[in-house]
Amino acid sequence: MPALLDDVRFAFQPLFNLNTGGVVAVEALARPHDGSVQDLLRMAFRAGYLANTDVALACRAVRHAADHDFTLPLHVNLLAMTIADKPEHLAPLYAALRDTGRAPSNLVVEVGTPYTRAPRPRLVKGLERLRADGFRIGLDGVGEGDSPLSLLAEVRPDVVKLDREVVQAIADPARFALVQGLQHLCEATESLVVAEGVETEEQLAALRKLGVRLAQGNLLAEAQRRPKVNATISAVLSELNDPEAVAKTMTQPLRRKSGPKVTDFLHPATTLPESATSEEVRDVLATQPTVSGVVLVDDEGRPCWTVDRNRFLLAVTGPFGHALHAKREAARLADKPRVIGAESSALEMLDIVANTGRERTNDDLVVVDDEDKCLGVVRVADVVRGIAEMKVEQAAALNPLTRLPGSESIAREVDRRILAGDIFAVGWLDVDSFKRVNDSVGFAAGDDLIRALGRTLSEGAAAYPGVQVGHVGGDDFLVVAGLNEVVPYAAGVLDHPFEAEGHAVTLSLATLVCAAGTVGSYREVSRLLAPLKEHAKSLRGNSWVLGRPGSDHVDVLRGGPHLAAG
Repeated sequence: MPALLDDVRFAFQPLFNLNTGGVVAVEALARPHDGSVQDLLRMAFRAGYLANTDVALACRAVRHAADHDFTLPLHVNLLAMTIADKPEHLAPLYAALRDTGRAPSNLVVEVGTPYTRAPRPRLVKGLERLRADGFRIGLDGVGEGDSPLSLLAEVRPDVVKLDREVVQAIADPARFALVQGLQHLCEATESLVVAEGVETEEQLAALRKLGVRLAQGNLLAEAQRRPKVNATISAVLSELNDPEAVAKTMTQPLRRKSGPKVTDFLHPATTLPESATSEEVRDVLATQPTVSGVVLVDDEGRPCWTVDRNRFLLAVTGPFGHALHAKREAARLADKPRVIGAESSALEMLDIVANTGRERTNDDLVVVDDEDKCLGVVRVADVVRGIAEMKVEQAAALNPLTRLPGSESIAREVDRRILAGDIFAVGWLDVDSFKRVNDSVGFAAGDDLIRALGRTLSEGAAAYPGVQVGHVGGDDFLVVAGLNEVVPYAAGVLDHPFEAEGHAVTLSLATLVCAAGTVGSYREVSRLLAPLKEHAKSLRGNSWVLGRPGSDHVDVLRGGPHLAAG
């Protein structure tokens, strides 16, 4: 097998942050002279040298990356079977890291399929050992291979690689829903989803709308012998922000209610020891023109100082700057770091910036973990742009008459509760004979009635944290609520009198109570609500009916019998 490995070369493909457009990591991809990597590994398996060959490829990837001298995290591939094998097989990988000066924390081990051939307890133990030694863990081929979701929940990897087959078919509603579910699961496990194999702008737009923030593929940058660590995809992203391009995507992003986190805009930090000289900092800035600064860290990786690119170069490039500063510690030209926790929101970051002196307003902030170790940096401009885009998206999704979110917002909330296994209720509310209201007192009065109804729904929801209201068009409103909230909330709305130009109007409400496992999607909820709504419209006065999936029984909570539908 060693002779065959001599013919293996490596190409490097960057991973991009879709919020910032910058490169955040690089994957090393083996390229045998003849055949594929899979062919090579199959030959090694038949010869009884699978683990040795697999690890040897990872070692060569590390050494080839060292030839290009980049500091971004490196992704290398190892089979699940190799990690579940004897621990001593991985010893050469540790040696390759020592020889090249790359820390385990700067390496992401992508665990590859097949997973079912690796004994689960030994695989989990092997991954725990790698993580304890400082390595970061990624699960590859998720969504199309044989990777069980229970393994994802148990291992809680740093990175989850979405299989390219899923990405290529993301226009299919079922695949789109699959990625939605995976995003929810990864938010719970604090894992990052990476979409690989992105080939078209439509795929990229759909991924961004789903909230996937890391991606790689030929649309963004092809794999090359020399890694493109300074590449950006800002031009591609600006095209996708066009309103017509956005309209083609299937739904809005799965955003946290508190807004984006600072880690959504994370750049890898360029670090040097706190004792680094100005000459060493200058060399880094000269070879990496896109780096906006350097973080000086202690032996534990905690930030001690930050060196801003512009202020530093201004100091060292004057007539006597180099002679004065080159051999002296760079900390003399540095500032105390502005740090922010990884769980902080982007809005909290802007609060820090607002209370900073004007000369440091545009400085990077250093993101730290619970042990105050540097995880990366965020740039103020990226966060400001990201929040501005989010606000534009939110405003575009609101109904112009009531300023309530539309059906897409309710769809996301229903799907979220289904995936979480919650017990909840969905209500469909409208005005009885609304067309007759418009025809008799005019559409302006009809608009006033809809605004009043929207205000009542919103004000009532303020008292119930689990209630979400949407205006889906015309006189139709949707409500999602917890089981203990739906009765008092709905009763309060129906008790409120409504009128148009002095003419009293009545409302109809149909409610579907969904227990865990009884419904599979928002679309199914919508279908089950339709006959309930028809039942409610057949009743007299303010009406309210309640049903459950799988049951023909309907509870009539309000309304008199047998009035023709309005």
